[in-house]
Amino acid sequence: MTDILTRDANALHRALDGKGDEVKLSLSRETAEWLARIVDARTHGQEVVFTRTSGEVTPTEAATLLGVSRPQVRKFMDEGKLEFRKVGTHHRITVESLQAFREQERARRRVAMEELSQLQNELGLFE
Repeated sequence: MTDILTRDANALHRALDGKGDEVKLSLSRETAEWLARIVDARTHGQEVVFTRTSGEVTPTEAATLLGVSRPQVRKFMDEGKLEFRKVGTHHRITVESLQAFREQERARRRVAMEELSQLQNELGLFE
């Protein structure tokens, strides 16, 4: 897998080193499918964000990844909802902690939507 990705990355860089507005190259199917998903998302106006799977991010980077403001991330940190550590005067959030927080928030939203739906049914709002 890594060899294929390395080969594809090298081929892509070589093609981009050339002149002109278009590039032609040969990629593995897996890499081509991955790139197609990115292009499809951008075509539909969706933002594509890449992140590391390990390591640490700043509160500003965490805000971008969560789609919230930096002050909102600080609030999550202050409330103990998002784990962090201090490096001198700077805050760092592990990617693992960020992913765990995101999953907890998704689960919380899912439960809230189910409760709201049940309440709407009980009140007969959509009959």
